[in-house]
Amino acid sequence: MSDETENQDAGDDWAAAMAEQAEAEAKGGTDMEQGGEDQAQQAQPEVEPAGFQDLQEEGEPLGSDVNLDVILDVNVTLSMEIGRTRIPIRNLLQLNQGSVVELDRLAGEPMDVLVNGTLVAHGEVVVVNEKFGIRLTDVISPAERVKKLK
Repeated sequence: MSDETENQDAGDDWAAAMAEQAEAEAKGGTDMEQGGEDQAQQAQPEVEPAGFQDLQEEGEPLGSDVNLDVILDVNVTLSMEIGRTRIPIRNLLQLNQGSVVELDRLAGEPMDVLVNGTLVAHGEVVVVNEKFGIRLTDVISPAERVKKLK
């Protein structure tokens, strides 16, 4: 066969395939598409929604049965802050024994009680058996602590 005859046969094949595809699309999809859809429908198993156990019984508030034993032995750092100030490094380097640094709190004002750096209460200094302690005068509610995080 000559190249011209082969090209003509190939052109006829393509023309026939295109005509067949146009007919199939006019009927509502190609045979390959319909066959693929049928196979996909047959291959997919029926899917049912997963059933989950309720973690909370009705009428029971969330967290009422929380077991805190797992965290009771975790150590935290409790600190008391009597005040703060900001000074330039020049003045910091000039401090020596006997220097007085002014803080942002007034005498008699309650001090901050911090747990791992988070304000949890206010209190006043007390001396018991020659050791310093703190008497809590106001405990910050969890809702107020969350507001301060924002």
